[in-house]
Amino acid sequence: MAQIAAIIGGGVIGGGWAARFLLNGWDVQVFDPSPEAEATLIPVLAQARRALPGLTDVALPEEGRLSLHDSVAGAVAGATWVQESVPERLEIKHNVLAEVQAACPADAVIGSSTSGFKPSELQQGAARPGQIMVCHPFNPVYLMPLVEVVPSPATDMALVSRAQDILRGLGMYPLHVRREIDAHIADRFLEAVWREALWLVKDGVATTHEIDEAIRMGFGIRWAQMGLFDTYRTAGGAAGMRHFMAQFGPALKWPWTKLMDVPDFTDELVDLIAGQSDAQSGHMTIPEMLRARDDNLVALLRALKQTDWGAGAVLNAHDAALAAGSVLAARADDLADVRAPILTLRRTVPLDWTDYNGHMNEARYLRAFGDATDRFMALIGCDADYIATGGSYFTAETHLRHIDEVHAGTRIEVVTQVLSGGGKKMHLWHEMRAGDRLLATAEHFLLHVSLETRKPSDPAPQIAAALERIGAAHALLPRPDGAGRAVGQRP
Repeated sequence: MAQIAAIIGGGVIGGGWAARFLLNGWDVQVFDPSPEAEATLIPVLAQARRALPGLTDVALPEEGRLSLHDSVAGAVAGATWVQESVPERLEIKHNVLAEVQAACPADAVIGSSTSGFKPSELQQGAARPGQIMVCHPFNPVYLMPLVEVVPSPATDMALVSRAQDILRGLGMYPLHVRREIDAHIADRFLEAVWREALWLVKDGVATTHEIDEAIRMGFGIRWAQMGLFDTYRTAGGAAGMRHFMAQFGPALKWPWTKLMDVPDFTDELVDLIAGQSDAQSGHMTIPEMLRARDDNLVALLRALKQTDWGAGAVLNAHDAALAAGSVLAARADDLADVRAPILTLRRTVPLDWTDYNGHMNEARYLRAFGDATDRFMALIGCDADYIATGGSYFTAETHLRHIDEVHAGTRIEVVTQVLSGGGKKMHLWHEMRAGDRLLATAEHFLLHVSLETRKPSDPAPQIAAALERIGAAHALLPRPDGAGRAVGQRP
């Protein structure tokens, strides 16, 4: 029998909580007095159903059952977890929490999504104060792992432990905030950055766009994978955090920010932070941390390339600039001589393309050859603009041969030969090399398809002409060794 989560307040945050529980197999019971509650909830759930499965490499459980209720009592009946996400007004939260406790099981976790209130404030006048804690998430709740779990001295610590276990079961990261404080931990950082940003805009130093670019092109990416203190630890070089603080500590007194109320930079503070940094990361050498940092940054930046967003868009523009003026950016009409196989890919194998054996994995071979096919399609005119008109090539059959190992950092090239091309059909042969060393081959058979009917169709005349021209020239080449081979066939 599925566990039940009650969501009180079905706005953006409450809807995100509902999605997180629902897609992890929980039954979810929602109460929100707004007549627009369902209309608000539905698109959040749709976004979560689209995005959340992409985080997992194992299938999620069967989705739980969603129900909307017309009372708090109805929503919390039988609940293992109650999440309060009502407006940030203490009197409203007190009234709602009283209704929750009057109807929910006495052993249910009651978490509040509050961004700022301390749990002791939420517990004022409560029938069972030990049942209430802060469980502060980050938007979108169905994707962001962090939940700040903040108890007060009155909170039942066994319940806190159970809450953390439940959150881990949802694929989240419960951060136990050991001492309650206004705005917890993360929002205090956000508020400090927000205040400084407001001053920069007000004083005409930067626009909102420039501020966002400073974050997403710089320290925001570093923080995403290493946080604040580990980032500064690596900045200290071999001497680590203590050296960094000695070098940059005096800057705390300089007028770099409007937020000038800083702690005294004493030896005691240096010892405290350096000691905590050693405990946090002392098991790694600085070179090891730098290697991990670079691997993580490459992975993050490459992910942004896939969406052409932020720093990823900068990298894509750089790729285009590097290819400009070469055959990798040419069209068929630009090539006076097409009698030889055509260069369709030249790149270095990235860090995240290798597997547990230390060489390029099977999927990345296909990715490289797929990129070569895409490049050949663009060469003959089947580019993004053409595809937008309703036609494209679909791969019908692929045969890969893995001939030699390929490692991260290897500079590879792929050349492409047309085995046949006419009408709806295109038959390509790719060879991947590192210098004179043959690494792999791929044979692809493609059909031109109407994107409207999803059925084979003739390509546009200009594409057919370009393909036939190259195909006629390549027909004079020797047939490649391995073309048409079956899997496992002996030479």
